[in-house]
Amino acid sequence: MEYFLAVVDHGGINRAAAALRVAQPSLSQAVRRLENQLGTELFHRVGRGLVLAPAGEALIGPARTILREAESAENAVRSIGEGSSGRIDVAALSDMSTDPLSVWVARFRARHHNVRFRIEERDEASEVVDVVRSGACELGFLPTPIVGELDSEELGSQRFVLVCPPGTDDLWPNPTPVGALADVPLVMSGKGTATRDHIELTLRSHGVEPRVALEVPQRGAVGPMVLSGGGAAIIPLRIALDLRHRGGVVRELSPAFSRRFGVVFRPGRLTAPTAQFLGYSRRSLQGWQDLLAGHIAEGHSVIEAASLASTEADRRLRDRNRRSADVRPNV
Repeated sequence: MEYFLAVVDHGGINRAAAALRVAQPSLSQAVRRLENQLGTELFHRVGRGLVLAPAGEALIGPARTILREAESAENAVRSIGEGSSGRIDVAALSDMSTDPLSVWVARFRARHHNVRFRIEERDEASEVVDVVRSGACELGFLPTPIVGELDSEELGSQRFVLVCPPGTDDLWPNPTPVGALADVPLVMSGKGTATRDHIELTLRSHGVEPRVALEVPQRGAVGPMVLSGGGAAIIPLRIALDLRHRGGVVRELSPAFSRRFGVVFRPGRLTAPTAQFLGYSRRSLQGWQDLLAGHIAEGHSVIEAASLASTEADRRLRDRNRRSADVRPNV
């Protein structure tokens, strides 16, 4: 199964063999043996390349589940007294892989050095559900409400804010009325993504027809476009904090933009490291919300409170990394 997934993930026998550090003929023979055992072709041989057959497509999810369970069992024996270890497969809506998932993953890894993550991004919530249903991933993070036969849990709310080019501070009140965005050039990710749909629908519900001046295929390009003066953007608050540090003008919106989100997983028991990660994610989110609420109670705006909360969290992480980080040169 490991060899089969390596061919899938690396796009061919040669690259998979190099990644696994095995001979190409040995890998080819292993794939053939698996096909013989299953009594069906997993790949179509096209010229010198391989293309997934329908049976191969169907095997991906179950194969990942088998490997995950096997690794979890092995690590349960090996890691007694050594803390968490193993592999965690997570799916997320594209924007959520940056906020909040990336923070949770990185900080969990900083505490559990033997854990490995694989993250799959999808543009639509239904695609996240499909990846989890198939078994390819154990957890899926996406907006709520969540429908279907999977187990689900609502986690919290993701707040969106307005980001404008540097030097425009005097033009934008805080909060900025949504109506003030009429005819403002906007930078957005590509059409058909759940986040863009949410932003456009929310604007229209307040009588504003979005004027999309720049449409970028990669969401990571939105921030640089705004900082370079290409337009304004509506993005998640925690992502906006990075742009604020680089001079971007960040404003709350009135009424506030937000969406609820949660996690889906298949009925039954999660593998031990995945269950630990989900618990950590809950605690991390609650800790962030408590910090934010505390600073707002002190009289800070939402954006100022978020910046202070982020600084405090980063300081704690730096202190932890000094004591126990495994990201060190091998010298």
